[in-house]
This record gives sequence, C-alpha cells and structure tokens, in this order.
Amino acid sequence: MAGSGSSEVRTPIFSGENYEFWRIKMVTIFKSLGLWGLVEKGIPVSDSKMKTKKVEESSEEEAEAEMCVVLMKDAKALGIIQNAVSDQIFPPIANADSAKMAWTLLYSEYHGGDQVRSVKLQNLRREFEYMRMREGEQLTAYLTRLNELINQMKTFGEVLSNERLVQKVLISLSRVYDPICLDY
Repeated sequence: MAGSGSSEVRTPIFSGENYEFWRIKMVTIFKSLGLWGLVEKGIPVSDSKMKTKKVEESSEEEAEAEMCVVLMKDAKALGIIQNAVSDQIFPPIANADSAKMAWTLLYSEYHGGDQVRSVKLQNLRREFEYMRMREGEQLTAYLTRLNELINQMKTFGEVLSNERLVQKVLISLSRVYDPICLDY
C-alpha cells in the first residue's frame, strides 16, 4: 500500500537458472531486513555457561521471549526463501525447519563444487571469445548482451581488465563500425 510506511521487498524467483545472481540478490535482501545472520549461521545456541549467566541477569521469561523473537525472525527468513523459489524448486526445501537449512540445501544443490564452477567459467570464457555483434544488431543491444556475459563471468570470479574489454568490443563489432575501429 502506497504511503502506509511498509516497504515490502520483491524477491526474485529462482527457477533453476542463474543461481549465483539469485543468491547475491537474496543476500542483499536478507541483510537489508537484518536476517542474514540467521540464514547464514542459523539460530544461535548458547552454551550452558551463557545460559546460567543469562538466567542470573534476567528472568527465564525474558530469555524465552528473546528466543521467541529469534524463532519468528527465522520463520520470516524461511518464508522469504520458500516464496523466492518456483514450484519446481520448492520440494527439496519443503521440509526444512529453519532458514539456514533451506539456504544450505539450495546452495549445495545449485552452487556446484569447484570443478562444476570451473567448467561453467570455462564455457563462459569460450562464449566471450566467440561473441560477435550480429549484422543489423543495434550497438546498445550488443553491448547489453556482452555485459550480461561479463557479469556472469564475474560471479564465477573472472576479472577482465578494462583494456581487454575495450579490445573485445573493438574486435567484435560488425563491419559497419570498421571505419571507427580502424582509426584506433
């Protein structure tokens, strides 16, 4: 509702593709809501010394109230995760009883190990090397395609220098731009 003071965050829906982009967006949302600690580390479990000290400092009712608040925050984070996945992705996390558990399940399923990530990056590098502007394609459309690919490479840790990026653009433009490219 406009003007009501509530700012509802629109979560991106993960459907099985571009997990890294979805993960980055979700981390930002959780941080903005103060929930990232619960998602990343789980519900804090205090040891017996902490419990004894806490009981001495405050009543048992206050400790229970604090735990209730933490559990409600965790349920909120879990609900955000559940609502941010498509119906096809939901079944593996349906029985998760905490935000951390759901997050870990998705991470282990879609993040991939080092070898998987290495293969994905190698495919992106190959795509980058062979990418060319199509005849009749608008320059802005080509640059958008190229930037999307570069951003995907960045999510896998690839760093390309500005010199390399300019070189790529100049080499890959269509013949219409030859007079401009040949001057450099």
